[in-house]
Amino acid sequence: MSVWTVLLAAGSGTRLAEASGGVKKQFLRLAGKPLYWRALTTFAKCPEMAGIVVVFPPDELDEARRELEALLATHDPGLAVAVTAGGARRQDSVANGLAALPADCRTVLVHDAARPFVDAALIARVLDALAAGAGAVIPALPVTDTVKEVRDGLVARTLDRGALAAAQTPQGFDVRLLRQAFAQAGEDVDVTDDASLIEHLGQPVTIVAGSPENRKITNPEDLALLAERAAPVHPVVGYGYDVHRYADPQKPGKQPARPMKLGGYPILGAPEVLAHSDGDVLLHALTDAILGCVAAGDIGTLFPDSNPDFDNMASGVFVSEALLLARSRGLTISHVDLTIIAQIPRIGPHAQAIRLNVAALLGLDRSRVNVKATTEEGLGFTGEKKGIKAVAVVTGLRRPVDADAPAP
Repeated sequence: MSVWTVLLAAGSGTRLAEASGGVKKQFLRLAGKPLYWRALTTFAKCPEMAGIVVVFPPDELDEARRELEALLATHDPGLAVAVTAGGARRQDSVANGLAALPADCRTVLVHDAARPFVDAALIARVLDALAAGAGAVIPALPVTDTVKEVRDGLVARTLDRGALAAAQTPQGFDVRLLRQAFAQAGEDVDVTDDASLIEHLGQPVTIVAGSPENRKITNPEDLALLAERAAPVHPVVGYGYDVHRYADPQKPGKQPARPMKLGGYPILGAPEVLAHSDGDVLLHALTDAILGCVAAGDIGTLFPDSNPDFDNMASGVFVSEALLLARSRGLTISHVDLTIIAQIPRIGPHAQAIRLNVAALLGLDRSRVNVKATTEEGLGFTGEKKGIKAVAVVTGLRRPVDADAPAP
């Protein structure tokens, strides 16, 4: 396929005009660059893409062209970029974009610049469906709200949301089919997306999965999303370490003996551990590692063993509370690496179950959680079978927030 993208940046942005100081949304700044540039660079990274036509407002064409040329001079996207003026309606802008495509273009994606957070996986889904033979493809999301048809301020009927989908862009087309749809529609048909023209032509439109991240910047409240995405993201690493002594029936400890759990998974036949909570050494280390990512102290600060409320508390609660705090401070966990150090019990038979438990507790895919075990070759208190250790390393990304949550 000879694939081009028509990037629509010609809208008037009237709903955002007051909140944006009159700046059209496609020209709002995101990380110091105009909003449309974010989408342009994402499409440019797709290996199938041959070029991009950017459609600007006619009254700002020269100024927008100059800014784009300056960006291209310092940030070469590695493919052809053309510019054309938009029209009075969205479909007029698309028609102008189609007219600017080269003669050898066979496939076109049409995308709204007001959806700056489109990702490569979504673009690939559209292109894959086109390559499989579809003439028109749109990404869409299921409708989760109950939708009412309203007439004169009254509910006319409730629509079946199971039969509804919220359309997104990029929408992909065989260029000849889209041009045929434009020609047949003429000036009398007014639509809000290009797939509607294909429907008007009586041709099928294939749906692929959309993306919740692919939001459209439309209303003043959407500006908060831009501010959030413009904030710098920092990689962080948290380290956690914990130790528990095994219970000795001949020498009762100050703390009660608990059946062994690792990652919330019971280890049958293993030595009991001495602990104030349920004694899950692995989740205690994990809790410390999560807190370490956001400089929030340690598990003893949040859950002191002097507090009777935490007597025999499930350690999964500690992890969940640490997660809530860390997320409030802008943390997104990307990977967890866990090591259990013990002479007994053997961890291997339980490692996958522990891994699945931890992944579920963190809301991560299991591919982002690693569990391994080792001994200390008979050395030290673990080697003497007197206890167990655990180490946790959590890596993630942290976004600044308006204000850090209060220190625990």
